[in-house]
Amino acid sequence: MEASVGDRWGEYLRHGRGMSDHTIEAYLGDLRSLLSFAGLAWNASAAELAQTLTQRRIRSWLADTLARGGARSTIARHTAAVRHFTAWATREGILAHDPAALLTSPRADQRLPAPLDEAEARLLLNHARDEARGGGPSQLRNWAILELIYACGLRVSEACGLDISSLNREALTVRVTGKGNKERVVPYGPPAADALDHWLVRGRALLAREGSGDALFLGDRGGRIDPRIVRSMVHAAAARAGVHDVAPHGLRHSTATHLLQGGADLRAVQEMLGHASLATTQRYTHVDTARLSAIYQRAHPRA
Repeated sequence: MEASVGDRWGEYLRHGRGMSDHTIEAYLGDLRSLLSFAGLAWNASAAELAQTLTQRRIRSWLADTLARGGARSTIARHTAAVRHFTAWATREGILAHDPAALLTSPRADQRLPAPLDEAEARLLLNHARDEARGGGPSQLRNWAILELIYACGLRVSEACGLDISSLNREALTVRVTGKGNKERVVPYGPPAADALDHWLVRGRALLAREGSGDALFLGDRGGRIDPRIVRSMVHAAAARAGVHDVAPHGLRHSTATHLLQGGADLRAVQEMLGHASLATTQRYTHVDTARLSAIYQRAHPRA
């Protein structure tokens, strides 16, 4: 059976563009949404796509998403996805011309999640440690995940994608595959090492099954843990610890903020977090004006 146009595009994103599984899943979901809005099946023919996917239809789909409360970031991703798809389909001869070529993306909301302060981060991680000491393998795993995300500023998808072989437990570093399949090596400290040692020695074997493979973090059924489970776990852990609600990305934001507050170089933080552009990392500097003022007062002769 011949693969659908959408499936072919997904293969191109994976092998031709090297996009992450998370991005590919999001882009394919956007295409499914567009096709459904246009009344097309996933296996629609090239002729049906060419006849139906007009610029007006695509704009109507975006307007409908906005009317239903879609965030600017969602509209921006929808636009990026459909522009990727129609450009590819035009190059492949599926579409005679590119109906999305002139679409422009709204600027995504640049607001960052509120970080934990250092005291809150310490309270969250100590509470997770205490739960792990009195709990079972799931609590040991949760402690290790929280410590590693905070220690390394990991995205939730990166944490879930780690293998045991990603760790260098002697050097206290972890090899992370980020966006665009780009690898980076990130250090972590003794608290994360302690949590990982407890998980690997006491917890993981109790959850591991035949199909667990080399996955570092396992779900309760023995497979690689799902990012949705980790997101729910982080929210619940914050509530139990009595700190303000935080998601995994908020922990990542906290890492960047605390590194900069501690005097870390901006480019070092960029490398550690896996940002392609220094401008992305610079978004975190606005939270640290107090430190900059203190440096100014100490260093400038006219302060």
